[in-house]
Amino acid sequence: MTVVMAGCGDLGTETALRFAATGRTVVGMRRTPAHLPEPILGQAVDLARERPSFPADTEIVVVATSADERTEAGYRRAYVDAVDHVLDAVEQAGADPRILLVSSTSVYDASDGRWVDEDTVVSPPTDTARVVLEAEERFLARAGRGTVLRLGGLYGPGRDRLISQVRDGRATVGPTPQWTNRIHRDDAAAALVHLATQVEAPGPRYLGVDDEPAERRAVMEFLAAELGVPGPVEVDEPARSAGKRCRNDRLRDTGFTFAHPTFREGYRAVLGGAGSRHR
Repeated sequence: MTVVMAGCGDLGTETALRFAATGRTVVGMRRTPAHLPEPILGQAVDLARERPSFPADTEIVVVATSADERTEAGYRRAYVDAVDHVLDAVEQAGADPRILLVSSTSVYDASDGRWVDEDTVVSPPTDTARVVLEAEERFLARAGRGTVLRLGGLYGPGRDRLISQVRDGRATVGPTPQWTNRIHRDDAAAALVHLATQVEAPGPRYLGVDDEPAERRAVMEFLAAELGVPGPVEVDEPARSAGKRCRNDRLRDTGFTFAHPTFREGYRAVLGGAGSRHR
């Protein structure tokens, strides 16, 4: 049986390797697949503009596309158009796979630190977030067995922007607390495999975040302590949004276990060099 990774960037590649480790054949779709690691079978396709071709025995499809530019048009190509092309291909192949869509917690308009979950009414605060929600809605309307995983901020191997800021003394904090929600890339990949293979009847939506929403200041102070450098610099800046706090209870209730349940375990793994971009 075949798994199709429709979008095989960093997260898609890690997810594909985990599917391959279960003994499944995995096809990875991206514009330039030449450097995908074995045993992923690369297929060159621009999902934003083209309909791919799927094997008839496709059992699982994961749509994990990303935008090349942070504009409404760029997001529409990467999410709405790509979803349509993937689902058109599924129908053309006559397949009936379990399909998962990687989405984002950006669809929530919560700026006062409130808790949100899968049942919270969403009201996307930006044009790009509205496009992401539109892609979700089109996906769930068309996909026979569709599940959306709304991911928080991804971090992990190769995603070290915050670490570099702290290490170089460029990290700053203002007077307003800011809640952040994260998930280690490896846990995000593991959650996708888990929902596709270990949950008999997954629900339509899950939040992919770790166990502990954290204030931005606390994360940077933790990194500074681990690196042995001064903490973030206090700056006087206009008040920012306090953000939101995301619950992962529904994902946890499926039996999923995090390798990195909080940012502490996750960043210690990154700082220690655990894992790799192509594991």
